[in-house]
Amino acid sequence: MRGLDRRSRLLAMAAILLTLVVASGADAADPKLRVVLIVPFDATGLEREEQWAAEGIAQILTLGLAQHPTFVQTERARLRSMGHSDVWGEAVLTQAARAVRADAVLFGRIERRGTDLAVLPQLLEVKSGGTDVVTLDPLTTPSGELLGRLAALPVAYARALRVTLSDADAARIDKASRPTRSLRAFEFFARGQVAAMRGDQESNEAAVDLLSRAIEADPSFVVAHYTLGVVHSALGNRWKAAAQFRASAQLDAQYPEPMKALGDLYLSQPRRLFDQAIEAYVKAIELRPFFADAYVGLGDAKAAKSDVDGAIAAYQKALVYNPVNPRVHMSLGRIYYGEKGLYYEAVTAYKKAIDLDPHSVEARMGLGEVYEEKGLYKEAIEEYRRVIEIDGKHTGGMYNLALVYEKVDPRAAIAQWERYIELASPLATEKDWVDVARQHLRKLKSQIKD
Repeated sequence: MRGLDRRSRLLAMAAILLTLVVASGADAADPKLRVVLIVPFDATGLEREEQWAAEGIAQILTLGLAQHPTFVQTERARLRSMGHSDVWGEAVLTQAARAVRADAVLFGRIERRGTDLAVLPQLLEVKSGGTDVVTLDPLTTPSGELLGRLAALPVAYARALRVTLSDADAARIDKASRPTRSLRAFEFFARGQVAAMRGDQESNEAAVDLLSRAIEADPSFVVAHYTLGVVHSALGNRWKAAAQFRASAQLDAQYPEPMKALGDLYLSQPRRLFDQAIEAYVKAIELRPFFADAYVGLGDAKAAKSDVDGAIAAYQKALVYNPVNPRVHMSLGRIYYGEKGLYYEAVTAYKKAIDLDPHSVEARMGLGEVYEEKGLYKEAIEEYRRVIEIDGKHTGGMYNLALVYEKVDPRAAIAQWERYIELASPLATEKDWVDVARQHLRKLKSQIKD
């Protein structure tokens, strides 16, 4: 089996005490929190060159509501399994909301009325007995004034969700909802976000071009600099990513996202820059005390330094501000079994992570490994198969599946080893594993021949 690396085991160790604190309440979010899903507005009624506004509205809402601790925003990437949609009907929205445990979905429509644009915002609230759809007051504006008028939407949604806002809250949200004064720059930014969300190499390269053009149109566009760094990081361009994050932080020293992103870069560096990562995460948290993802990163970094108590404190804070984070439950599964040998607790933790994010291949790999070690081969096979269904190029899942097949079906194991070797042979990082796989394959073929 391809076991857990040292850092993963340390993360698991950091999580164990956290479970004792939060296990009884892990399934229920703080009632003051609102888990929200923000989707692009329906812009199919606009001309094609104007349809970028659909994503633009979603970005304004995302930026604005990130400023208030009540809102826990669900990543739209988790909806990829549902396919791309230009129009989100009520039934699809309800399905999506329930899939990601959202309390509400922010959606709507934008259409042209003469020379003006009309933004028609709607809110879908998920309740135990069904859903309610609320229509907010529409915004009508000339095209050239769209950006300024959109800044009012996040506060309007917060009030529709019955969230109390102080004057300072409203001012902070309003400021974040005005990321640039240049409509042209914002158009490039929105188009870049659309491309980046596709997630493949070609789309990320297109996003780099679009976001660079957004920055050319407005060099002081803080969020565009940060987002360009995110895309460079996804492409593996670490130095370019770091440069963009630093540029973003220099333009606005109060913007926490680039500091958190720098922490992620430091944490993933081969040189183990854990102290620098901790410093970056702490700075992000100072700027936004309810930044849940920064607390998770801080916990990871402290665990990597064997600061278990510090990691536990960071994870606890992460769950306070985002109690539906599957990543924490996955860490719990690792520690329960890898360090404590607690089978039932590990299975429960992994299943919770999968329940929150069915496409988490890491959680499914962990669960499969637990089943495999306990001799539950049928269950292990099922989990490894699901990993491969989610990611057809997941070499770890293919390798582990071949190992389990050896114990129950040698002929199936031969076929699986051959599939793994075909996929992994061109990958330099898999060389040692491929050598082992070839040994297994030769042995199995010899046994069957005899």
